[in-house]
Amino acid sequence: MRQIIILLITFLLIGCSNKIENLEKFKLLPSIQELEFNNAFSNLNFENIKFAYSANNTELPIRFDFTNHIENNKQSESAIDYSIDSSLNLNQEGYKLNILKNKISIVAKDEAGLFYAFTTLDQLIEDSKDQNVNLPMVSIKDYPLLKFRPIHIDVKHHMEKKSYYFNLIDHLAKQKINGIIVEFEDKLKYELRPEIGSPDALSIEWWIELSEYANSRNIMINPLVQGLGHASFILKHEKNKHLRDVSSSDWAFNPLDPETYQLQFDLYLDAMEATPYGKYLHVGGDEVHLLKREGKSELELNLIWLNKVCQFAEKHNRIPIFWDDMPLKHAGVYRPMFDSEISKEKVDEIWEKNELNLMQFIEKFPKNAIYMRWNYQKSDTYGNQKAIDWYTNNNLKVMGATAGQTRWTLMPQNQSNIPQIRAFAISSIERNLEGLLLTLWDDDSPHFELYKRGIAAFAQYTWSGNKKSIDDFKGIYRHRTYGSEFSNNKYAFIDKLEKPVSLWLNMLLEDKVRRAEISKEENPLETFIIDLPDLENKGMWSKKYFNKVKNAKASLLISKKIEETINEIMENDPKNKFTLEVYKQVNELVKFSSNIIIALEKLDLSKEIDYPKKTELNEIRNIEGKFNSLRKKFEEVYSKTRILEKPNSYILDQDHHNHPANQSKNFDWQFFSEIYLLEKIEKFYKKDL
Repeated sequence: MRQIIILLITFLLIGCSNKIENLEKFKLLPSIQELEFNNAFSNLNFENIKFAYSANNTELPIRFDFTNHIENNKQSESAIDYSIDSSLNLNQEGYKLNILKNKISIVAKDEAGLFYAFTTLDQLIEDSKDQNVNLPMVSIKDYPLLKFRPIHIDVKHHMEKKSYYFNLIDHLAKQKINGIIVEFEDKLKYELRPEIGSPDALSIEWWIELSEYANSRNIMINPLVQGLGHASFILKHEKNKHLRDVSSSDWAFNPLDPETYQLQFDLYLDAMEATPYGKYLHVGGDEVHLLKREGKSELELNLIWLNKVCQFAEKHNRIPIFWDDMPLKHAGVYRPMFDSEISKEKVDEIWEKNELNLMQFIEKFPKNAIYMRWNYQKSDTYGNQKAIDWYTNNNLKVMGATAGQTRWTLMPQNQSNIPQIRAFAISSIERNLEGLLLTLWDDDSPHFELYKRGIAAFAQYTWSGNKKSIDDFKGIYRHRTYGSEFSNNKYAFIDKLEKPVSLWLNMLLEDKVRRAEISKEENPLETFIIDLPDLENKGMWSKKYFNKVKNAKASLLISKKIEETINEIMENDPKNKFTLEVYKQVNELVKFSSNIIIALEKLDLSKEIDYPKKTELNEIRNIEGKFNSLRKKFEEVYSKTRILEKPNSYILDQDHHNHPANQSKNFDWQFFSEIYLLEKIEKFYKKDL
């Protein structure tokens, strides 16, 4: 009898263990606010969840992969009962989801909450299907901690294929992102100012279609049309040159010329028409220095412009958003926001000394504006928080802006900037800000797939706050992106790829030069590109470039392991294979540059005398062919979603910030170092090759 009891207990423990193990494989993104597993499984699965019922005939929301087949039916045949209850004691967009033995109950605060409840259910069904188990019995209470959670799409230097934008909307909606701010630049076909829209610009009607698609998925698209500064897309055109603040520069408008506003307002009107569901108008206003005119300071000139554009926004029922850096810079309180080494006492001293520069114009700060306190890498400094508090203490609305990408060529660095995204999300929640924006700049134009981990982190921390560590989040991201079997650290290749990418950036360049400036140099082969081995002075090149050789070898070791990891995931039929293809191409490009360095070292150290026949020189001879193959494959993958070439008639601007993606009309800009090195090899070894 005793043995039987022991056996029964053992079986029960094993059963419980299996259940717990399976439950641990349910990983939701973003994380749920309140979740209680009942350590048991329901009788419900993907096969028998076919119908839903609403007592008041509420329409089903848009649904995704594993719930899109669900239809309304009578209650007796439905696995899901759902309703909207505006009195529900939750934040807007909140919901309750309970999975019982034979029934799923959903009660949402509003339509957005209902949409997100089904989004969560979709993830649960996917995980249950992957584990080949029924849905767990679970009680969920969920809601966002930050009300406005938009990402920024910058299309200044390239466009994606049209279908990709619709797919992207679905991707964002699944992660409970509820806004997009589109920086149109010249990619909107302006009807009131047709000279500004580029030849590949998309029509107002097309942007309306995208806005409607997004709105049905609880995503509000709002326009950003840069003004005052960052105006090259406007002022590069001959027709508008007379509006320049400085005649030789296409960067900034003259804020005292009435025609400045006639032009900008026309652009705003078209942009607002293209985004009919938006309630904001982002007017830009950052990074601009102006000529002093009519005895007015730069700060006064900034505020004159800001008041005029804010009045226009209010007249057209839009809330203006303004990059806030220039008033703070002109007032002398800018530096502490970006310097974590400045002590709290010193920051207070700087503010005490300079706050008067702001306060004397406080009545000229528009009260209808949202001041967007952007800080991409130092958001948690005391100086940044003090600036935020200055706005709120003066009854001015403030929203934060963090970044998934700034000036990181090829792919985002610093763990996709997740530590800063997390820090700014948490502080935005604590300070009850209007929202937080994730900027995704097109300056160095990485593939959009490479932004997605940063976007997921933004979704996680703006919705759930400080519920998950960064390491936990990364595991959840892999789980949801590639599949539950790839969630552990064995498959954490993205962070490892950062080192080879950072080394690749200047691998083929001399020290103290910037890749972003290479195409502007008069003689880049001599001043930017590394020297080549002198076949008459063996070993000298290897001594000079000892560190580059060392870095190339280290980089190759890392890249080889990354390649093995990506291939292993690919061989096991993961989700989102295209994302992996993009990462693979990034890894192939950085491998190529490292292999060039190794080949040059071999040539430099070769003891053979008959140079034209030597193995090492043959390797150099074959580099161009290898590069052409690599580039062909790279472009083949990228072009599945991206339009790689600008129209021949496109006018490049003056490129004041040295954005690589603005430096050629084709995809040459991605490979400038490699292209110039090949040219140098051809010239230097012409007689030998």
